[in-house]
Amino acid sequence: MGMTKAGIGYCNMEDAFPAGRIVAEKALKDGQIERPDVVIAFCGGSVDHERFFAGIQSIVGKGIPIIGGSAVGVITNHDISYKDSPAGAAILQMNEIKFRIAAVEAINNGEQRAGRELIKKLGCTPEDRVYLIFYDSVRSPATEISPPVLNTSSGLLAGIEKDMPCHVPIIGAGLVKDYAFGPTMQFCGSYVGSQRVIGLVMSGAFFPYYRIMHGCTPLDGVYHRITGMDGSEIYNLDGRPIVEVIDEIFGDTGWRKQHPVNSLTIGVNYGFRKHGRYREDDYVNRLITGILPGENGIGIFEADLEPGMEIQFMLRDTELMVESAKRNTSELLQEIHRDGRIAVFGIYIDCAGRTADYSHLAVEEAAEVQKVLNHHGVPLLGFYSGVEIAPLLGKGRGLDWTGVLLILTEDKQSA
Repeated sequence: MGMTKAGIGYCNMEDAFPAGRIVAEKALKDGQIERPDVVIAFCGGSVDHERFFAGIQSIVGKGIPIIGGSAVGVITNHDISYKDSPAGAAILQMNEIKFRIAAVEAINNGEQRAGRELIKKLGCTPEDRVYLIFYDSVRSPATEISPPVLNTSSGLLAGIEKDMPCHVPIIGAGLVKDYAFGPTMQFCGSYVGSQRVIGLVMSGAFFPYYRIMHGCTPLDGVYHRITGMDGSEIYNLDGRPIVEVIDEIFGDTGWRKQHPVNSLTIGVNYGFRKHGRYREDDYVNRLITGILPGENGIGIFEADLEPGMEIQFMLRDTELMVESAKRNTSELLQEIHRDGRIAVFGIYIDCAGRTADYSHLAVEEAAEVQKVLNHHGVPLLGFYSGVEIAPLLGKGRGLDWTGVLLILTEDKQSA
């Protein structure tokens, strides 16, 4: 008997309760699910999350945990939508997978504390194969004159890893509901909340595979040293105001009105070589959330940089973004095939900045993921996030401007 069945449902309608019912009914039918175990669901920020959640519950039953929450948009095998009221869900029947779910409140009162509480609730065993976590990215929403205040993945991951007795890959996302960084809602198993972190730990006879899709390249070969910074706010580079440096890069001050900044990011090279051929796998990018109210600095999406660190300015590379999605998805499926395994479910966590509309593309890069998974008959649920989480260079990291594809597999003989 195969270990997992996965069914996918999608709809785009304003009335949230019937939307939840439709999504759940479609997912059950799509996966031929007889006994749902877990629902992973996401909906756009305009959707009434409470009623959508209740609609799903009315179909699967109140005893079935539902995790997920707000998303800028939803991706399935046949849909990519971030307009109007998109909603999607994956319903899993996990015959041979054991799982544990927990939620921790008040991440805005300390990300590291929340991480430590999550690992205390969930525990960690040698049989665990993957941690899937979703957290509220937005501590305080953006205003017309200031960028949002964000909960950081770096603090959350530090808390989790501090008390984690065994090494388990952590995959996940910081959730946002829209490009304006409005208040986020989360599906926490049996209820809807905010300022939470939710964890799903899976163990048993399955094997997780994952890849990171990149999309930024260095503006030039120049490294800059951070000489003034506080938390997630950068004030000076190389002893100069960073705002003036960015003015020079753009050649004007128009970028100061963007929240977040559209095309420029902060990159850190964590590889062994400082110079030489660019290797996308060595870099972590940080979204610039916008100029600070006093115009004396910028905000970035995470607080994991420090004074004295060297950074590079990175430009969004649309060709690389599409090529990376296609290549990495294909290579991941080839690796699964070589290992004698079958892909049974994929979840794609995609940065909201990678949509065709936001990136001014003629095609959706997520369509490349769709094509490959559809060719191999792999059920897919994806969503557009604020932060993507995956292991990079041996350490769990929050990422920006990336896509993270996680695929659950089983051995062929067990299918």
